[in-house]
Amino acid sequence: MAFAIAFQMTAYATVSMSGPGTQETAAANNTTVSTNSTTTGTGTSKIAEPTIQSEGAVVIDAATGTVLYGKNQNTRYYPASITKLMTALLVLENCQLGDTVTFSRTATENLESGAVSLKLTEGDKLTVEQCLYGLLLKSANDVANGLAEKVSGSVSGFAGLMNQKAAALGCTGTHFVNPNGLNDSNHYTTPYDMALIARAAFQNDTLRKIDTTLSYKFPATKNAGERTITMGHKMMYSTDSRYYPGIIGGKTGYTSKAGNTLVTGAEKNGVRLIAVVMKSKSTHYADTKALLDYGFAKSTNTQEPGNSSDIAQPAAPAQKKGWNQDNTGWYYIKDDNTKASGEWLQFSDATYWIDSNGYMATGWRKYNNGAWYYFKSSGVMAKNTWIEDNSKWFYLGGEGYMLKDTIIDGRYRLNAEGVWIQ
Repeated sequence: MAFAIAFQMTAYATVSMSGPGTQETAAANNTTVSTNSTTTGTGTSKIAEPTIQSEGAVVIDAATGTVLYGKNQNTRYYPASITKLMTALLVLENCQLGDTVTFSRTATENLESGAVSLKLTEGDKLTVEQCLYGLLLKSANDVANGLAEKVSGSVSGFAGLMNQKAAALGCTGTHFVNPNGLNDSNHYTTPYDMALIARAAFQNDTLRKIDTTLSYKFPATKNAGERTITMGHKMMYSTDSRYYPGIIGGKTGYTSKAGNTLVTGAEKNGVRLIAVVMKSKSTHYADTKALLDYGFAKSTNTQEPGNSSDIAQPAAPAQKKGWNQDNTGWYYIKDDNTKASGEWLQFSDATYWIDSNGYMATGWRKYNNGAWYYFKSSGVMAKNTWIEDNSKWFYLGGEGYMLKDTIIDGRYRLNAEGVWIQ
């Protein structure tokens, strides 16, 4: 059921100098899987599959869960610290940020030799928020244990909760026994399952905020003074050669048995992808870049209107009510059998604009108050996301309009034209 609101908007073609530009997708699932062609209005173009050195890898469209490319994506591997994304998600679902975590001897001493920690000791007290920064930036294993005990009373109890959540998310090859990912033969997941977990984690606004913070002043505890902890995921640093624009969250992992593991979420032109690599030998960043590049290339100009997880599929052309398509574009027949024109259509959280000619808007559109909006090739209005146009980056806020002369996430400055000043 679409809710229509009358509205006046000026349509613009894709622009270059005066305003911003365009793009989006879908695909499949098994051993080495990809959809290796992109259909456009003029034909089919081949996209080269990525060369992935890691033993297991996958990239999915976060909106639909569709596998865009997979290599052994259903094979079980040791995850190492990417486990902590599940830990963080469950903590946020069961605690308030201001809650106090009191660390037990078990939490601080039940660690294998060489495990990363923040040198916490029995009796240390921190807030849940402080712990989450220690968990996701420093990857502290003592913090993970303390959070597990806060939620469930014990590490084993929390592991049971982790497994329940994994099953609820559709994971079929996952079993957790601890909140940190330290070596255990019964602690494993698959690249695809981990992508499902990350997909859920990155839907949490607080988790994304913490998980994209580059540095944080961690408070003093009994055994250590105040210290600055930093993000381990190198693709988030604009000064690093491995930097990748548009990352919304991620987690690194390493143990001798797991090798390098890496989870990364990224957005571009309104498309959100989740990339996972497992059992890597130091190629985790290069492999992740290859997966994301391929996924975004696959996501260009292939998604039909309404082909999103939060709305219904458009009606077939022969169907009167709902979405229809002719040689001009997509249009919508309302329940009263009239054609939508010059109005918004709202399906759950997805917003569409039907222009004065009666067709679904795509690309950049300018409202009569001067505000710019961007509509994906699926027709859905982009919100809370970055859009790249002619090598310039623009940000669409929660109401859908392009933000100007402000700072996003405390570190991305936009000028008076809305362009990110790099």
